[in-house]
Amino acid sequence: MATTTLDYSSIRDNRWKSIAHPPGFTHSQSQAGTRSPKEIAESYAALKQKRAWDLAISPAKSLPMQAFMLYMSGGGVQIFSMGIVVVLLSSPFKALAAINTTFAPFAPKGSNAHALSTLLLQKSAFLFCNMLLVALGVWKCKSMGLLPTGTADWLVFETRGQPPEVFLA
Repeated sequence: MATTTLDYSSIRDNRWKSIAHPPGFTHSQSQAGTRSPKEIAESYAALKQKRAWDLAISPAKSLPMQAFMLYMSGGGVQIFSMGIVVVLLSSPFKALAAINTTFAPFAPKGSNAHALSTLLLQKSAFLFCNMLLVALGVWKCKSMGLLPTGTADWLVFETRGQPPEVFLA
């Protein structure tokens, strides 16, 4: 098998520097050297806040997909639809149990990253979006007939009254 090697040492730099720039190319210096460290820290903090908000509303972004999966699983009580509902109902609680560690990378500098009061608005939005997923799962359980919502579901707990007839002896 023959191998091909390229010899880059024969390329002269002068020849390539004489070629004109392509249309639309502007030769500008990088802006990174002109920014102060304070501006860089502020932009980094703003970026962390933006990423925290993106994470906070991410459960709401998955809501349409989850609703479509519940629709496609059908209205009957089968193992497939039950599995989807169980996963839908358990995932928000797992996410809420790890809320502080989830938002820890986005905590501002100098604050306790694992405190509940850090990034309180983002964590509240995250909680609300996860509760929307729980509400969707409860609705699916109701539509499948798994929640006791009718009077027939509670007949076991009802007591019988005294009959109006009286026996005469």
